[in-house]
Amino acid sequence: VIELVAQTQTFYTPTILVAYGGPWAENYYFQNTEVLGNKRLARYIPRELLNGMLRRRSQWFRPEEYSFKQIAADANAVLKAGGRAGIGGHGQLQGLGVHWEIWAMQSGGMSTMDTLRVATIFGAEAIGLERDLGSLETGKIADLIVMDKNPLTDIRNTDSISHVMKGGELYEAETLNQIWPAQKPLPPQYWWNTEPKE
Repeated sequence: VIELVAQTQTFYTPTILVAYGGPWAENYYFQNTEVLGNKRLARYIPRELLNGMLRRRSQWFRPEEYSFKQIAADANAVLKAGGRAGIGGHGQLQGLGVHWEIWAMQSGGMSTMDTLRVATIFGAEAIGLERDLGSLETGKIADLIVMDKNPLTDIRNTDSISHVMKGGELYEAETLNQIWPAQKPLPPQYWWNTEPKE
């Protein structure tokens, strides 16, 4: 199957966070990542939604019960055979979900550089937009993120985003205030005044 996927240049996008065959990787990251105390998430996601995802989760598993590393190893095998893989999701925890998917993809032995390619240029190729997206090149759309830490050193540094450039406008990641070409604060979100004070 791996050879077939590679030879046909079919993109393998396993959506590892919710892949079947064992407990979901999403459960692993909810259990092993500080989500409720994440100030950035609290700014962008209403507490009631976070509480619904986090409080009294019904499924907790031992590390050896998870199958996501094997699924990621299969994606790595597709790459090693000359094929392509992509990062995908089903709307799991916005903000952190894509990072969890990237981290899970790397957990199967894929090199950090290949994991970053899977998360960027290979994804653009999968949807036919590699001429416009997926890498920093002259003539491409300059939507990008700036990180405080190097993801090549540790793949978990993908969530150290300091700035976001979208449509030629630069934003602070912590606040989503626009800082260039004009300075504009993010309009207040409805839940900012309804959340309990800490």
